[in-house]
Amino acid sequence: MERTIVIVGGVAGGASAAARVRRLDAHAQILMFERGEHVSFSNCCLPYHLSGTIENSDSLVLMSPEKFGRQHDIEARVNSEVTQIHPEEKKVTVKNLQTGECYEEYYDKLILAPGANPVMPGSIEGIGKKHVFSIRNVADIQKLKQYIDQNHVRKAAVIGGGFIGVETAENLKMAGISVALVEGSSQILLPFDSDMVQIFHKEMMDNGIHLCLSGTLREIKEDAIVVQRQGKEETIEAEVVVMAVGVAPETDLARKAGLGIGSTGGILVNKNYQTTDPNIYAVGDAVESFHRLLGRPGRLALAGPAQRQARAAANHIYGGSDVNHGFIGSSCIRVFGQNGACTGLNERTAKEAGISCEYAHAIAPDKVGLMPDSHYMNLKLIFEVPTGRILGAQAIGKGNTDKRIDVIAAMIAMGGTLEDLKELELCYSPVFGTAKDVVNLAALIGLNLLNGCYRQVPVTAVRGLVEEGAYIVDVREEHEFEAGHLKEAHSIPLSQLRQRMEEIPRDIPVYIHCRTGQRSYYAICCLQGHGYKNVRNISGSFLGISLYEYFHDKDGKRTPVVTEYNFT
Repeated sequence: MERTIVIVGGVAGGASAAARVRRLDAHAQILMFERGEHVSFSNCCLPYHLSGTIENSDSLVLMSPEKFGRQHDIEARVNSEVTQIHPEEKKVTVKNLQTGECYEEYYDKLILAPGANPVMPGSIEGIGKKHVFSIRNVADIQKLKQYIDQNHVRKAAVIGGGFIGVETAENLKMAGISVALVEGSSQILLPFDSDMVQIFHKEMMDNGIHLCLSGTLREIKEDAIVVQRQGKEETIEAEVVVMAVGVAPETDLARKAGLGIGSTGGILVNKNYQTTDPNIYAVGDAVESFHRLLGRPGRLALAGPAQRQARAAANHIYGGSDVNHGFIGSSCIRVFGQNGACTGLNERTAKEAGISCEYAHAIAPDKVGLMPDSHYMNLKLIFEVPTGRILGAQAIGKGNTDKRIDVIAAMIAMGGTLEDLKELELCYSPVFGTAKDVVNLAALIGLNLLNGCYRQVPVTAVRGLVEEGAYIVDVREEHEFEAGHLKEAHSIPLSQLRQRMEEIPRDIPVYIHCRTGQRSYYAICCLQGHGYKNVRNISGSFLGISLYEYFHDKDGKRTPVVTEYNFT
């Protein structure tokens, strides 16, 4: 008997579900309804049209309704909004947005993939002005690009420092436009911890982005925005405003149909992505899923999970049952010359969840240092105490950060520990990496901390240590110290440590640092071997300190604790 499968929404979730259904059933009638003009497009690539990286906006469209029909025998109807679901009768009401005609279609199974809508706070004065845009689909990015070109826009404001906001700011700047980025929290890209994200803050500042953190948008004027920040109002010139403060799951259709809504605001689904009506499934940005590491409901608006959910839903319709472990959350981004990737929990989220954890911070070359394109990579590895179970990781650098985080994401999915990561055998060639890759190094650092081989203090504590006059030893060579150092630090190079050891007190806490953490670790081993019990390593060392302090000093106009910043 021929089945009718109706799908609401296209793109990653809906289109993937439709294609999977067709592979499983050559005879099903598949109807896919999309409210917009395009049923399948690369929404993750949308910001890159602004800079001309993707020159032709038409190339953002991946599949036309005609192509769906020819290749897959799927009937995709665009400009068609499903306005109501009638679960008892197993039918939907559809409105043709071009003609205004309303009609009904029956289904055997219904898959909802309505996605999420950009948040446009109505409380902001001027939010409805014609020069205010959001980015959700190809039509949105075309309208924004057309407005910029036709009005010769030279100044823009992006509201929101998430992935879309940062990518939009980057591409507007690459197009020659002056850009201000306003973010309500104290940092951009919240999946990264504060000590790591400062690298991105510096990168954006170095590329001319005006970062306005801890700022609340109050008003949008014709040629400016008004931001409340640190108790004061700041006016920033802006001829165009892009709202990227987040997305909200589109659940109106599900609510009207009486389907369950989860505690996080997404459509409630079971492990097979069935809603509270067993004949109706839901996938993608609109659903509430399950956070694997936190053990609680959560939402994740990413294309990869949406595609996996779509496949699982289609499989279940035809009697299959996929393993559903929930999500851990993996993502990556490029910010001008820096690449970043993260997976699992960051330190902040783990501690907020009450998980006993520690972290290892490794700074190491991404490939053999003799290679001309070798650069330092910062990697932060979060692990559970005392089990050593890997909880998450973040990496930032000019090289392949995604490669390192993908490896760790796989380890997390398999329940891996620091011991597992330490022993992980990875590819090596001087042009690709190092014999002891940064992920192996991070595991070794983590094991040293877990086993109590030494103690560390975070880079965030350094300013307080300097201001209170703590005894800090810099074990870099003298020429490195002279090029820039922590104020009041004592210069005792590692090469002179054994001869000058008695200069280091034994009766007060002593804090050791170098450039990346390697030499300071050697120094601590040496000192502990000679009976010192009062030494601690500064995590991240001078490179990490410089990166962390830079933005805070510039933004807060505070007195630096370093004589010179050193980032090379």
